[in-house]
Amino acid sequence: MNNIRIGALISGGGTNLQAVIDACESGRINGQMVFVGSDNPKAYGLERAKKHGIPTFITDYAEIIREFKTGRLSMPEDADINELLSRQSLFQGNIPSEKARAFVMTRAIAERKLLNQMASYPFDLLILAGFLRNLTPYFIDRVNTDSEHPRIMNIHPALLPAFPGTDGYGDTFRYGCKIGGCTVHFIDYGEDSGPIIGQRSFPIEPDDTLDTVKKKGLELEWQLYPQCIQLFAENRLKVVRKMYSLENGKTSERRSVEII
Repeated sequence: MNNIRIGALISGGGTNLQAVIDACESGRINGQMVFVGSDNPKAYGLERAKKHGIPTFITDYAEIIREFKTGRLSMPEDADINELLSRQSLFQGNIPSEKARAFVMTRAIAERKLLNQMASYPFDLLILAGFLRNLTPYFIDRVNTDSEHPRIMNIHPALLPAFPGTDGYGDTFRYGCKIGGCTVHFIDYGEDSGPIIGQRSFPIEPDDTLDTVKKKGLELEWQLYPQCIQLFAENRLKVVRKMYSLENGKTSERRSVEII
């Protein structure tokens, strides 16, 4: 079996990144890390990568957003703001249209730079390991060139579809759930809404705190993420479309992942 080439995007400490690096080096993943990129120049995960000789780069989203507000940056020529807005599924409720437009425009500018930096490192799978920026269709479609074979994978700190967003363990704990967990999924245009690859759960005991819940969850993440990446390396993940009949007589289509 040939090793797959894995790229990673991070924003912080990179503990999941370290778990994947270790799994590659120990042979538990038939793969090799080929780059680590970050939106945060101070992300400690960049230092983790450098210690293993993995190339790194930074796309400073915060700086790009500041520059955009000054009027010195514009959308990439191959990006259509109206087309992107029509497919972006992140916005729910009464979000002002100008705010949504500014969000997509700044992200597309940052994503163009990100894609340019990634172009130096051919890859088979892109993993998000604590990357705290939502991706737009502009980026996703340029990585997922075959819609039936997605290749952007994410790990989320909750049992999706419950508690999407950046604070999954916190939301789980504050809601009073008796079970917590983590989810690995492929990325789509929504917020943590892509087809689920794998999940692991743990009990939340009466004496647990938010810190102990996070500790339990992270220990499962470090096991689950490498396992799901290895399934990708073995070409055992198949995305299928399924139709479901609803009680109101309508039908619903959903993409899911089968392990073959």
